Amino acid sequence: MNSDRPSNSSADDQLDPEDEKQFAAAARGAIRLPELRLILLGWRWPGKSLTGNTILGREEFHLERAAEFCVKRETEVDGRKVTVVDTPGWFSAQNTPGDYQQEMVRSVSMCSAGPHAFLLVIPVGMFTETDRAHIEENLALFGEDIWKHTLVVFTWAEVLKDRSIERHIRREGRDLQWVVDKCKKRYHVINNYIFGEHLQLPQLMEKVEKMVAEEGGYFTLKTDEKITSCKKQSHAQSLFQHDNLNTNGVKENQELGARPKQNGSCNSLRAMDVDPPQSLVEGVSE
Repeated sequence: MNSDRPSNSSADDQLDPEDEKQFAAAARGAIRLPELRLILLGWRWPGKSLTGNTILGREEFHLERAAEFCVKRETEVDGRKVTVVDTPGWFSAQNTPGDYQQEMVRSVSMCSAGPHAFLLVIPVGMFTETDRAHIEENLALFGEDIWKHTLVVFTWAEVLKDRSIERHIRREGRDLQWVVDKCKKRYHVINNYIFGEHLQLPQLMEKVEKMVAEEGGYFTLKTDEKITSCKKQSHAQSLFQHDNLNTNGVKENQELGARPKQNGSCNSLRAMDVDPPQSLVEGVSE
């Protein structure tokens, strides 16, 4: 009899994962929202607008040019209304212009009541301390509470090949780990080359719903003195950048945005949100 007890205990332990799945399924059913409101944040061409199109299931956000204003579109995903707001992308080699930042903040007012989630789009590739600094700078405009409502969406998943996203996060080092930790380790990997019925979309929606349940609702912008100060600072930075333009009106060594590791793929170039720098185009084999 005594010899059976360890065996029974072990069997009980083996059932725990299944119990967790059942509890998770019940929780998803309990918190299912009739509507989800999402805001896209990120660089000018890591696949931010492309991710919006993937969620919508159609091309609504134009990829051939970089947007300077917020664009709002709606669709139905898995039987619910989904609102997606695309925001102006920021640069990787310079501070984001003040008018771009103010437009980013305006995105909150385009979601009635408030957004359920901010999707911070980051390409799978090299992530630097500068990338982290730009994320911190731009998200600070919304106040500290934004991190509670932000989920990282990794694009360019084909770069991973057989490597897990968890291993990628560890390999990229402390800067990417810091961003993921600030988002309470909420992240999702999406393949933007799959269009239409996207198997990863229901999983993304479930993660958003779980976040909403954990944080007690949608995001509300607090227009306190801190945020106002950030806006003034960003405007001053924009004026400084304008004064430092060269005679051709283009800042020296300016980059259009964060980009994935170069793999010589013409298809990758076509998926970018705006035309890539000429130097990158020339490096692609015909």
